[in-house]
Amino acid sequence: MSESTRLAADTSMGAVTLDVADLDGMTAYYRDAVGLSVLDATGPVVTLGRASDLGTASLPLVILRHSPELKHAGPREAGLFHTAILFETQAALAAAVYTVATSYPQRFTGSSDHLVSQAFYFDDPEGNGVELYWDRDRTQWSWVHGSVEMATLFLDPNGFLREHLTEEALAAHGSAPAVIGHVHLSVGDVATAQHFYVDQLGFDLTTAFAGQAIFVSAGGYHHHMAMNVWRSSGAGRRMPALGLGQVDLVLPNTDELGATAERLQHHGVAVRNDGRTLELDDPWGTLLRLTPAGA
Repeated sequence: MSESTRLAADTSMGAVTLDVADLDGMTAYYRDAVGLSVLDATGPVVTLGRASDLGTASLPLVILRHSPELKHAGPREAGLFHTAILFETQAALAAAVYTVATSYPQRFTGSSDHLVSQAFYFDDPEGNGVELYWDRDRTQWSWVHGSVEMATLFLDPNGFLREHLTEEALAAHGSAPAVIGHVHLSVGDVATAQHFYVDQLGFDLTTAFAGQAIFVSAGGYHHHMAMNVWRSSGAGRRMPALGLGQVDLVLPNTDELGATAERLQHHGVAVRNDGRTLELDDPWGTLLRLTPAGA
């Protein structure tokens, strides 16, 4: 395929917006446990973030939008599976895992070694999935016939903490760099998801699991987004509800934004484009917002 059919290699994930019922409680979780900083708190919206690299200004990672008029979605509806926050070191990950697990001990849901990464899973106070993870170096990833090898192997959380948690990392919790590494969605079927996210939007398919899940990325990452039907098979378009409000994607420049808009329009995807921001809905009504870097 030509480059014009794909998202730019240096596409990255931006902030995830959540519609929440308890703004103060959710702010406390992402600030005090996950360790994000409040970048802005204006009216019903709180923006939290972290530095993406040493010496850089904090970037938005999670935006909380107070929406008390909304109700929780049903457990089998399309929406957010988890927001995944990527840490640069195992020590920084250990500090985050320890702080979240001790602050909200009933919210830990599991841990896995995925070959490309080590991951720990939680639910926030309103039931939104959260993954905290660290990537192995790309030289350690294995690709076979264009697919990255991933697995779900046992990862002992207590053993991980014993090996990697340090006083220095705990002291730096909240300031160590972190970014949104990927966003995982619950969808109604993976074939429709692949058509939209790969054929139309322009991600590359990196791996798939038996018609149950697909993983997609730009630039050879293991995945920037994933979609599964593990609890949402057959789900239709989302109705307004608490939970996922918006997923941001960051393209390298306005030229790439324009090329993406042209590609989507060519495929008949309805887009809202003001020249600096591109908005569109996926087949289940999840709002995606694409902006150029630095906007």
